[in-house]
Amino acid sequence: MHIYTQIYEFAASAGALEGYVYGKNKLDEEVVAKWCNNLLNAYQLFPREVLKEFQPSCDGTLGRAIRSLSPALGEDHEIIRKLRSMIAGSLPKSADDFQKKKWFHTKLHSK
Repeated sequence: MHIYTQIYEFAASAGALEGYVYGKNKLDEEVVAKWCNNLLNAYQLFPREVLKEFQPSCDGTLGRAIRSLSPALGEDHEIIRKLRSMIAGSLPKSADDFQKKKWFHTKLHSK
């Protein structure tokens, strides 16, 4: 699979997870665990130079998922630990923290 396809598939899955867990108190833990395992397996396949290109965005997406999941699962839950292992920077302040501008938004408005 081409690296661009791998990045897209990973990002789509991470974003879908973020949306799935957002604002939920009751979750199918088995589904979320499998999802996180698949994300972690995919993440670990990326070369370091590829990760550095999208790591800040990954930190935001998975960080918001962690902020959504932590109240229901607890900070020390295995799912939370796996998600944290894919974060290099700091976590967003909340599940609603969308401070970073998207590159396409910046490009569209800079013309």
